[in-house]
Amino acid sequence: SSLKITDDRRAAIHLCMTSTLPWDWLRTLLAVLREGTLSGAARALGLTQPTVGRHVAALEAQLGQPLFTRSPTGLLPTDAALALRGHAEQMEAAAAALERAACRGGAGEVRGSVRVTASEI
Repeated sequence: SSLKITDDRRAAIHLCMTSTLPWDWLRTLLAVLREGTLSGAARALGLTQPTVGRHVAALEAQLGQPLFTRSPTGLLPTDAALALRGHAEQMEAAAAALERAACRGGAGEVRGSVRVTASEI
C-alpha cells in the first residue's frame, strides 16, 4: 500500500519544515503536560489561562494536529505532545544552562550580550 498525503497534511508538513516554534509555546506545552490543565499551567508560568490556551492553539495550528484531548480530570496529551516533550525538555535544560552561565558574569565562558524577545499571543 502506498502512503497518501492529503493536501491539508502536505500544507502542515510544509509549515512545520519552514518555520520555527517559539520557545514560549514549547514552555507552555511543558507546563500543560506537567500540570494537566490550562489553569494550572497558567499559574505555574505566571500567565493568564486564555494566554496559555492561545499558546496551545497556536502550536497545534502550526503543527497541524491536536496536542491534547479533554477529559473530566483535565487535558490528556496526544502522541504528538508526548513526542515533543523530550525535545522541549532539552530546550528547557539548555535555556537554564544559558541562564546560569550568564549569571556567573565574567567567571563563566559566556561573553557578550544575550537578547531575548518574547511576546504573548
